[in-house]
Amino acid sequence: MKVTPLNGEHKRLNAKMTDFHGWEMPLQYTSIIEEHMAVRTHAGIFDVSHMGDIVVEGSDALRFMDYILPTKVSSMKDGEAAYSAFLSERGTMIDDTIVYRMNEEKVFFVPNAATTEKIRNHLTQTSYKFNVNIYNFSENVFCIALQGPESEHVLKEISLPQVKPFTFSSVPFDGHVNPLTGERDLIISGTGYTGERGVEVLGHSDDAVTVWRSLLDAVREVGGRPCGLGARNTLRMEKGMLLSGTDFDDNRDPYECSISFIVNNDGDFIGKDALMKRKSADTEIFRGFVCEGREIPRDGQKVYHDGAEVGIVTSGSISPILGKGIALGFIKRELSKPGTRVTIDVRGKMAEARVSRPKIVP
Repeated sequence: MKVTPLNGEHKRLNAKMTDFHGWEMPLQYTSIIEEHMAVRTHAGIFDVSHMGDIVVEGSDALRFMDYILPTKVSSMKDGEAAYSAFLSERGTMIDDTIVYRMNEEKVFFVPNAATTEKIRNHLTQTSYKFNVNIYNFSENVFCIALQGPESEHVLKEISLPQVKPFTFSSVPFDGHVNPLTGERDLIISGTGYTGERGVEVLGHSDDAVTVWRSLLDAVREVGGRPCGLGARNTLRMEKGMLLSGTDFDDNRDPYECSISFIVNNDGDFIGKDALMKRKSADTEIFRGFVCEGREIPRDGQKVYHDGAEVGIVTSGSISPILGKGIALGFIKRELSKPGTRVTIDVRGKMAEARVSRPKIVP
């Protein structure tokens, strides 16, 4: 089983560990609800070093990324990041990602842990017409997410800058050379997976423990705590964020997944023609569901309206903020208006629920 450079830190903190796509990762340190609420009210830090880190470099870097993604990377400014997705020739999403434009000849992006090698192969197979080099630095880069309303205070305590959402900057750091930049620095990125203010810090794996301990000390001073995958999952569900391999798995397109905003590329890109055909034929759309009783929906459970099956749950849990069962999934477009009454078959019991926009908790 693979481990991140912070594996020893998690065990030192007596985290409950779990197998996550072949990675030994912390599920929780105390309780999922406590960690969830710490992020919503104060701050929390997450080890997300299992995620991939791939660099595309060369004179055709931007042209290549415009061909690979439905998002026009060449229209971004240096120091900007964007949410996007890799599409198949069928117009379906292979994986979602954050892409970072460093300059005209260098871009990096973060694929999900389970799909990093798949994406690297996808890039290699499609890059032969472009003057680019592709580097997989996933094993040499750490990533720590600091999330929560008091994250800016935490950053000030350890002399790191706050950055605007979906921008990033590098700051000098007395450590090892960052593989992503080739400099002795840390990347501070205004991104995250919780719907809260915060940043993600990326640097050389050998510096992970030093950065983690500094962040953890500052987070604890504001009433925050370290957080595991359990809280990360409930946090992203409340905010309607997709989970690759769970909410979609090369079987849905951006329009079905309610992320049509990523399709802003007016040029030719992989899967474009198929995507436009799918768009006009799509009958389902990604939505949230809020249960009215005490039931907690889970993935794979069916959604009904007037006795007819009309959708499927792809993610489900309890919302610590609402104190109710919530779910994400797909439903027929004509029934996707927020407030529409549906029922979910929760282990044989028909649970009353209402349709919501994907962002269930504002």
